[in-house]
Amino acid sequence: MSTIAVKAAQLRSGLVLPYAEAGYPEGAPVVFVHGLADSWWAFEPLLRQLPAAVHGYAPTQRGHGDAERPPDGYAPQDFAADLVEFLDAVGIHRAVLVGASSGGVAARLVAGSHPDRVAGLVLAGVPATLADKPGATALAEKVKDLVDPVPRAFVEELLAGLTARPPGRGLLATIAEENLKVPARVWQETLRGLLETDLDATLRGILVPTLVLWGDADGILPRSDQQRIVDTLFDARLVVYEGAGHALYWEEPERLVQDVAAFATGVLPDRPNGRAAPRM
Repeated sequence: MSTIAVKAAQLRSGLVLPYAEAGYPEGAPVVFVHGLADSWWAFEPLLRQLPAAVHGYAPTQRGHGDAERPPDGYAPQDFAADLVEFLDAVGIHRAVLVGASSGGVAARLVAGSHPDRVAGLVLAGVPATLADKPGATALAEKVKDLVDPVPRAFVEELLAGLTARPPGRGLLATIAEENLKVPARVWQETLRGLLETDLDATLRGILVPTLVLWGDADGILPRSDQQRIVDTLFDARLVVYEGAGHALYWEEPERLVQDVAAFATGVLPDRPNGRAAPRM
């Protein structure tokens, strides 16, 4: 079992983001990117199981968890810019990005705009678009009326719809506590940014190998949505987790770690630590 260390990264912008680090220093660098209202804790079950071939990082995004909460900057492009600065801050030259749910939007923006920094992309339960998802519109209606403190009942109802099978013991309780740390304005601005962004456009121009992971019991994303990603990207393949819901990374962490590790070592075979070659 891998040991998790919680650290802090100061970005060029001055923003400080906490992050969890686990795995082995010589392993292929894999950066996990969480979705709306989550934090690095969303990946705790995965980080504890990383094999020797992987060096994992999981930053908490601005406004979330214990990260700093600037007054603005909650559009997908802002989270993507933070992610590039995070790679710089922790000394990663090239990595595999694993985006979970809406976190995959920022991850694929980086893959499209900084292909030199991204060896491969893993999208786990990530929407191709939200334009045709009535559930996203309904959530936006609920979120726009949120006030601080965010009601626990709202968070628990939302989390209950993300899995088809009970996840690890105590995990949902921890995730709920992390969700409750997020101010109402961050919920609102982050979701508004997602809905106002042309998510289809964020799929264009991505040339890095991409692994699309989807649970066939996902009540939010139909298979056609995931097929849309595969059909749009240059080099992508779909892996279906039978019986898993939207948050498949909570339901099947062991399998997901295995799939990510195999993918990461395949796209980063020559320089597994992903760091830049020394200058002469």
